[in-house]
Amino acid sequence: MTKARNNMTVFGLTREEIRRKIQLPWSEAFRISWRYVTIRIGRSLVTASTVFLSVAFLMAVSTMILSAKSTGFIAEDDPAFRATLARYTWSVILGFMICATGIVSALLMSVTERFREIGTMKCLGALDEFIIRMFLIEASLMGLFGSVAGAVVGALLMLIWAGIREGFSLWAKIPWGFKSATGEWGFLAYFLASILAGVFLSVISAIAPAWRAAKLQAADALRTEI
Repeated sequence: MTKARNNMTVFGLTREEIRRKIQLPWSEAFRISWRYVTIRIGRSLVTASTVFLSVAFLMAVSTMILSAKSTGFIAEDDPAFRATLARYTWSVILGFMICATGIVSALLMSVTERFREIGTMKCLGALDEFIIRMFLIEASLMGLFGSVAGAVVGALLMLIWAGIREGFSLWAKIPWGFKSATGEWGFLAYFLASILAGVFLSVISAIAPAWRAAKLQAADALRTEI
């Protein structure tokens, strides 16, 4: 049945051929997403700040553990260390859950404000895939900026705090690369992992709002009064 429907012709073109012809490129989706991020800079900063705080806390905890290991101050088989690590892990998870809620709320509000614009884009030929792509790119941009800033600030604050407490000579003992001499993960690995976690969380949180925007009927969106 689906195959037969796709083989129906309009002005000599099948539905599948028409679908391919009106596909918009990734560059256009990126351009529109970037414009929305810059136009609504206040809301974008608020959304990115939730990612910033979550990633900053994650990176601060990672840097603290890495610096403590580097000085031999803690051992992984220490029960006190395991209990502390469990508490910090739970705190990080809660922070990311709150962050995800904030991103979903902000993007749902953005979808509501842009009903007419989404309806206009659909009337001009934008497919559901393009609408979803646009919102996911927008979320990933805010997540990237918030994650990079959060990782930098979280690491710096914890490094300064550890330097004041243990002496700044501690910095020379920290493995700054991907792995330490013992084969454990180094600072750069934690830094990149924190950024990827923030971006991944932003994209995952944006799926539901993006899906809602894509499923809007063009006529209903154009009739909506905000």
